[in-house]
Amino acid sequence: MLQTKLCNIQLKNPTILASGILGVTKESVNRIGKAGAGAVTLKSLCHEERQGNANPTMFAYDGVFLNAVGLPGQGIDSALKDFVRLDNLSVPVIGSIYGYRIEQFGEVAKKMAYLKPAMIEVDISCPHMDYGKPYYADPELTAKVTKIVKQNSGKIPVSIKLSPNVYDIKEIAHAAERAGADAITAINTASGMVIDIDARKPILANKIGGISGPALKPIAVKCVYEIYEAVKIPIIGTGGVTYGKDAIEMVMAGATAVGIGTGVYYRGIDIFKKVCDEIMQWMKKNKVKNLDEIRGVAHD
Repeated sequence: MLQTKLCNIQLKNPTILASGILGVTKESVNRIGKAGAGAVTLKSLCHEERQGNANPTMFAYDGVFLNAVGLPGQGIDSALKDFVRLDNLSVPVIGSIYGYRIEQFGEVAKKMAYLKPAMIEVDISCPHMDYGKPYYADPELTAKVTKIVKQNSGKIPVSIKLSPNVYDIKEIAHAAERAGADAITAINTASGMVIDIDARKPILANKIGGISGPALKPIAVKCVYEIYEAVKIPIIGTGGVTYGKDAIEMVMAGATAVGIGTGVYYRGIDIFKKVCDEIMQWMKKNKVKNLDEIRGVAHD
């Protein structure tokens, strides 16, 4: 009922752990697979080890989760030693990568390909990384990153992770597709800030952070909806998915699969099973046999 094919990757269900949440070791990947996820995205890796930003880096209130962790991570070379390979784990694994310069995206993609992930996700859209001119906001730069990753990833499918912090996300998605992207991940977090009125300054040390959680979902659904009308490649709808109804909404907007990240904070690691159970309950009630029947129906 929930089986999903994403770029010829067979998923037992459409839920995918989003990058940056728990996917840092083989043990955590297998644990999330056992918790019901259809696939797991690793925490993003670049060409070097990163410490990330100073604390405080996270803050949650009223359905809003704000973070500016600064993409800390062990780096791709360390990951090569730790994981060895990714195609023998209990669940399909998506390797998330990024670089500071366009050439570095290619270097990291080539090394990630050695690990044999089911897919490579390219993070061009972290809202609190200083890339100079943001790759995510420029169709030409998005295309250049896409091309160099494709050139270095062999036959592994590539998904470009887009930002909502742009004027026209359709234009960016189309540029990625033209450059050879096999899928689009939409979306990364939106930029935001919270000020402590007693301290009279922003709560996060970085001042600006990325908004996730339920507050992000309407923006994510809108972006998926718009991208679905602009490209023919599949979309991983990500942003604010917490319940089965949120996942169904994403699919109706046009998503093939659904990323879950901050939802783990709200509902626990077994959120994937909970969301799948809720989807199936809705499908039985509404006599829907498979997700293909409702994918993109909001456009009819």
